[in-house]
Amino acid sequence: MLGRDTAAAYRGLIADVAGRLSERFAAVERPWTGPAPADLAPAVAAVDLDRPLRSFEAAFDEVGELYLDDAVWFHHPRYLAHLNCPVALPAVAAEAVLAAVNTSVDTWDQSAGGTLIERRLVEWTAERIGLGPDADGVFTSGGTQSNLQALLLARDEAVERALLKHEGDVPLRGVEVLPRLRVFASPHSHFSVVKAARLLGLGEDAVITVPADDWFRMHPAALDAALETCREQGLIPAAVVATAGTTDFGSVDPLGPIGEIAAAHGVWLHVDAAYGCGLLVSAEHRGLLKGIERADSVTVDYHKAFFQPVSSSALLVRDRAALRHVTHHADYLNPAEGAVPNQVDKSLQTTRRFDALKLWLTLRTLGPDAIGSMFDRVCDLADRAWDWIASDPRFEVAAPPSQLSTVLFRLAGADDEGHRKAREALAASGEGMVAATRVEGRIALKLTLLNPETALGDIVRVLEALARHGKTAREES
Repeated sequence: MLGRDTAAAYRGLIADVAGRLSERFAAVERPWTGPAPADLAPAVAAVDLDRPLRSFEAAFDEVGELYLDDAVWFHHPRYLAHLNCPVALPAVAAEAVLAAVNTSVDTWDQSAGGTLIERRLVEWTAERIGLGPDADGVFTSGGTQSNLQALLLARDEAVERALLKHEGDVPLRGVEVLPRLRVFASPHSHFSVVKAARLLGLGEDAVITVPADDWFRMHPAALDAALETCREQGLIPAAVVATAGTTDFGSVDPLGPIGEIAAAHGVWLHVDAAYGCGLLVSAEHRGLLKGIERADSVTVDYHKAFFQPVSSSALLVRDRAALRHVTHHADYLNPAEGAVPNQVDKSLQTTRRFDALKLWLTLRTLGPDAIGSMFDRVCDLADRAWDWIASDPRFEVAAPPSQLSTVLFRLAGADDEGHRKAREALAASGEGMVAATRVEGRIALKLTLLNPETALGDIVRVLEALARHGKTAREES
């Protein structure tokens, strides 16, 4: 166990692991080796977890064979697949600190300074958004949890309002209100919105899809009409979810007009900025977030656009009073008469890692301008990649240029199976990695750019390989 008597052993262990990992990072030549599950499963299944190995070194060697040899390296410049970022070195150092000290940021008597650091970062983020003096928030495990908590708050606020407005002779119960609640989101909002509706007892059908424009952004006029229809049907609009950075298209909904409409209808506005939160520190593209200050709640994922290790997300709210909906007092933990700040009072979690330390050390070492510059770099690179693809007859663009850092395209003349084979062959070859989705019912390939070290030349190399693999797939079919 780590403690006073094992401090020297800890130093040696961490130095050994750091040395081994640094050698691997220095030697990485491709983002992935491309194995199938069947290639790796037998070796993992064969491990007898009831019989430990002779030493940590032997155990680490085994992990090297089972995991590191075939790990996906997000820092590689030709990893262009999902919303995974390379991580800032100060944040990696912070991981070592928070893992060793093992702070749980739920109550003051478990975290002390950790509580204050997290609160200061929440305050700083809320200031960047423009939420006002009553804002608050809490770090979470990721965008899915942040969105879930936001919609929980919106749900309970809507129920409270409905109960207060009820004028019937028979008292109305909250459980009777739930079937009437509706959530409004674009067809390109994150899947966690529908998932949250299901978990919150509203059901998937409670999410009303608001049409989007040709740039995959929620249409404000359509939102206004949908809210009117909702009320005419005797239903209750509980929340509008706007997206600042859709996963597939990098689209930012028109937050200003949406905010005005939500306010006019008296509906909670949640902005899912898990992807687009990098715009908060952007010198070039901050204007895309105009109107976000009208939100009642905002999701940010520092482990995307702030280059932090997983996990590092937060939920911010305009009015800290809304967080009462997740507060529960336990005598052994956070009694109601307690006078110290307890982060568990505003979180869905109890035991919770001190993930805020990673962002703190990154900001104090690099500063927000450097982070914003890196995010601007990947957004600008996406524009250049889109132009290159649009000019090459072997490809066709599948969507307009992204507002952030994704590029959707197809291999000219390839069907869905051809795209699948080309993508799989690319990954298996180690030449690069791209993602795939569907646009208007057809498969499209996707570049997701979150590595400021990636250059256009790296992208072109991946595209050339895709074209070659696509040609092979056509010849073999």
